[in-house]
Parts: sequence; C-alpha cells; structure tokens
Amino acid sequence: MSVAQETPVKVSTQASPPPRRNGPWAGYSHLLMARMLELKREPEVVFWVFVFPLLLALGLGIAFRNKPADAVSVAVVSGVGAQDAQALLARSPQHELFKIQILDAQSAHKAFRLGKFDLVIEPDGKGGFAYRYDPARPESVLAKSETDDAMQAAAGRKDAVTTTTVSSSEPGSRYIDFLIPGLLGMNLMNSGMWGIGFALVDMRQRKLLKRFVGTPMRRGHFLLALASSRLILMIIEVGLLLAFGVLFFHLRVLGSIAAIALIAAIGSLTFGGVGLLTASRAQKIESVSGLINLVMMPMWIFSGVFFSYERFPALIHPVIKALPLTALNDALRASILEGTPILHQWPRLLVMIAWGGVSFALAIKWFRWT
Repeated sequence: MSVAQETPVKVSTQASPPPRRNGPWAGYSHLLMARMLELKREPEVVFWVFVFPLLLALGLGIAFRNKPADAVSVAVVSGVGAQDAQALLARSPQHELFKIQILDAQSAHKAFRLGKFDLVIEPDGKGGFAYRYDPARPESVLAKSETDDAMQAAAGRKDAVTTTTVSSSEPGSRYIDFLIPGLLGMNLMNSGMWGIGFALVDMRQRKLLKRFVGTPMRRGHFLLALASSRLILMIIEVGLLLAFGVLFFHLRVLGSIAAIALIAAIGSLTFGGVGLLTASRAQKIESVSGLINLVMMPMWIFSGVFFSYERFPALIHPVIKALPLTALNDALRASILEGTPILHQWPRLLVMIAWGGVSFALAIKWFRWT
C-alpha cells in the first residue's frame, strides 16, 4: 500500500508592507480636491465667477468710453427776448454743443422737472435772462455754466486772462482704469462670500455635514479647505479680468504680477473667512442669503467699487477705510495703476489679514455641523 507523499509548503519570508497612514493634512487635501470637483460640476459658477465680471466691465467700459461731449439741452421760454437768447447761443463758438427749443413757460418747466432739459432760460423782456437749473444735477450745473459762458462771449464779453484747455483721456486717467480694480475686488468678495457661505449651508441642509462628525478630520481643516478652494479660482479670475482690460481697453498694469497676485490671494482668503463666519450657524439658504447681503451691501456702497468713497463726508472716511473691501480695492488700484510696492501697502494688508483671521477664528469657534 503506497503512502502519498506530502508536498512541502513554501512560506514567504518577505515582510508585509506597513499599513498606509494618512498624514495630519490628509483630510484637508481630500476635501480641497472634492471641493474643486464639485465646482467642476456646477456650470453656473463659470458664468458668475468668470463671465459676468467680463460682461460688466465691457458694458461699463462702453458706457463711459471716451466720446464727444454731450449736447446741452436748453429750453427757452417763449416771449419777448426768446429769439435773442437763441441767436446768442447760435453765434457762440460752441454753438454745436447746444440743443435749443422754444416752449411756453408751463411746458418748459414741466419738461425740465421731468429731466428732458438740463436748463431753462427765462427772458425778462428787458434784455436780461434768468437761468432755472437744479443744483443737485451735475449736468444741470454744467449746462448753466456753459450756456452763460457762450451767451456772454456771443454778446461781446472779453476775458481778462487768456486760457487754454487740454483734454486728458490717456490710459491711467479714465473711468475704466478706476473700474477694473474695483471689479476685481468686488468679484473676490462675491466669490468668497457666496461661494463658501452658500456652499456650506447647502451641505448642512442636505445633511452632508453630519457625515463628517464621525471622522477624525479636524474642524479647522474642513473650514480651511473651503476657504482655500477659492485661491485656485482667484488666479483665473484676476488673470482673465486683467487680460481683458489690457486687450480691450489698453489698461496699463504698472505693478508686478506677483504683488497683484499676493494682494488678491489675501483678499480672497479674507472674504473666505468672512463667508465662513456668516454661514457658521445658518440653517437655511434664505437665512444665509440675507446675512451675506447684509454684510456685502455696505461695502458695495461705501468701498469704492464704481465710484470713489471720497464723495462721502470726511468724517466717515476712517470707518470706510477699515472695511476689508476698501482696503482690497485701494491696494489693487495702488499696485495696478501706480505700481506701489507691496511693502508700502502694509496698512491695507493688515486690515484684510485682521478681518480674515478674526473671522476664521470665530468661525471655528461657532461652527456647527448640524
């Protein structure tokens, strides 16, 4: 009877690879990558973050482009002396600037009240004229000055001092040059506030945040991943809008690209922190929408996006300069239009860093997963 021979079993002497351990920032990196993939699936983000600022710059740049002076619309009250006023303006050196229409007193006053005319000329029947204008309307004040100068010159007035005028509309002194840095700051604020605050509350409403509670991920890493995800979009935002201004409106960028990128990055993180704080406890989309608008609206008005905050009373200028969007806009304009070195802008950078740091610290403290 044969005995079956046993087959020897080979035992591997190689040690098994050690288990893979995630680093302390693994949660942050995975969340950052997940956030970028989420943005990729949201086509509306492409429009509001990238396309809308370009359309806004194009529309405002065309509206305030360099063009001949607008005609001064003047209504002359009919009666004795009306033809004399019309003749004086027709003989003036700037006669092509005036659009003149003779109307009865009631029609002229009504049309002026509705904004159809910039100025009303009322002859007194004795060779003199009275100007009816609105001091609250800049175009009406300008119309009064230009009309009076034209009529006085046509009547034979001679200036005691010879003066000349030079029109300045070169790049750097136009409205579009003032506007583009303001649009950059506004877009960084909008993307930071809406892109982070809205996304955070949306995840809370869909119960996605509850799934993170049982993980070893730190709360700070989660919030930092949301805030820093805007930095990648920031590079594209700033590059597109600056390139658009240079190509279409011949914007002169005097500062270094590195300084502009650093300012934009600090601004993006600043408003990312403010957005996190705004949405740290909001439970519904309607709630966070109201809070974001409440935070952003004063900066839209006071921080010099579309016009200079110097128009406001000097008493509130320190308060306006303490707003993060004001500091961001001033820093961008100083770097882009004046070439100011980054080291000379430390007060503005300090304002943004203070807003972003305090907001992020409070967001970590007050944040709720549910």
